[in-house]
Amino acid sequence: MSIEDYWPQLSSETREWLIAHNGEPVPADVASAINGAADLLDPSAAQRRAITPGLALSDEDVDWIEAVANDEDPTGS
Repeated sequence: MSIEDYWPQLSSETREWLIAHNGEPVPADVASAINGAADLLDPSAAQRRAITPGLALSDEDVDWIEAVANDEDPTGS
């Protein structure tokens, strides 16, 4: 599961933090929000891909957020 899957489930505050701090280690509250959103979509996948506080998102997720922040098509189409 990637960020684009659960992005719509995140609060605007969480999305704004991710855009403003893209590529930085994720604090506990943001990790919790991401894990909660992923769990809503697929509880079994959330356990396999839980975001750990203090770690950065994957390069693919960082690139996707950057595209969204720049008003670009994040799918590259």
